[in-house]
Amino acid sequence: MNEQETSTAMMDLVRKRIASSIEVKQQLLGNAKLHEQMVRVALEITKSIPLGGKVFFFGNGGSAADAQHLAAEFTGRYLKERRPLPALALSANTSSVTAIGNDYGFDLVFARPLEALGKEGDVAIGITTSGNSPNVVQALKVAKAKSIFAVALAGAGRGAVCDFADCTIHIPSKETPRIQECHILTGHIICEIVEELLS
Repeated sequence: MNEQETSTAMMDLVRKRIASSIEVKQQLLGNAKLHEQMVRVALEITKSIPLGGKVFFFGNGGSAADAQHLAAEFTGRYLKERRPLPALALSANTSSVTAIGNDYGFDLVFARPLEALGKEGDVAIGITTSGNSPNVVQALKVAKAKSIFAVALAGAGRGAVCDFADCTIHIPSKETPRIQECHILTGHIICEIVEELLS
């Protein structure tokens, strides 16, 4: 392809990806069950924090970045000027992740910190596009055992996280990038509701 043909083909790719992202978000817009689940998670957080609870976020790869992003929205701010809200991204401590991964196995890199730091009444949010990430599943098992409200952000289809999450928010897509885009949208909506109610 010459330069003009390459440019045209890439412009077409841009349009297709934007359209694909909009299509999944249109499905989110029309899904009242997902709206109810987002509100439910936000309300659990707003019950937890005034009682001394905190929110734990965890995931792998891009989902680890989303976990850090959302934890930062709580401890910093989202849209409003307000007090910091207690949240932690369990993937952010590289010494902990690598030590636990080395000594106990990668499946426990989130479970062990959650076991150490989490308590009844906290909220744990595991982010996994497949719904089957073993370390997210193990952490949700710990959450369940400790009476921590367990949330999974996943993609389409039933994953292993469903067995241990009190609430699973399924993004209606099997494409990892589209799921990740909607996970951060979901997280932002939850942040905004919490901020509205706790400001």
